[in-house]
Amino acid sequence: MGFLSVLSQAQQWVKSRTGPGDLAVDATAGNGSDTLFLARTVGPRGRVYAFDVQPAALENTRRRLESEPDGGAALAPAELVLAGHETMEAALPAELRGRVAAVMFNLGYLPGASSTLITRPETTIAALESAVRLLRVGGALTVVAYPGHEGGKEEAEAVEAWAAGLPQTLAQTVVYRFPQKPASPYLIALNKYKRLTPSLGPAR
Repeated sequence: MGFLSVLSQAQQWVKSRTGPGDLAVDATAGNGSDTLFLARTVGPRGRVYAFDVQPAALENTRRRLESEPDGGAALAPAELVLAGHETMEAALPAELRGRVAAVMFNLGYLPGASSTLITRPETTIAALESAVRLLRVGGALTVVAYPGHEGGKEEAEAVEAWAAGLPQTLAQTVVYRFPQKPASPYLIALNKYKRLTPSLGPAR
């Protein structure tokens, strides 16, 4: 039996660190796959925030959630935010800082839409820094990077360098990839160890 895909591995790591009633963030809603997964995982007592800059992505996500049995009664309420993921810290209520169980990123472009509208290193790194501040101790952050499209390799390398530069006392980071397929998507993830203080990570 082969290894899990990067998407399945990301979900497995998140699921092991979240549960009913938790708060989670989908930083790149896309067509709603991660939003639905998070809403199922944290359940109706939890809450999910999903971000995207494209109205079509949020509409696709809304439809995906509503297509669940009983209109999604077993899912967490999901707030769909039309904004870039770098705004997540400002968009979430201040009292939720340090309480988020998981943040998931799926970089690149919206499947089925223009491949010229892509996530960018500068906003993605800003979003990752916000995500770390929002995470609770023990929380998980996952990033699926796509080096195979134009601009994707540079973004993936920027994310990997950012993860490598985090203090080991703050978080453990890991890379999960298939080296025989260098252009295929791969996963960068972290498990947060330490609560941030304002001096360690001021909001931007």
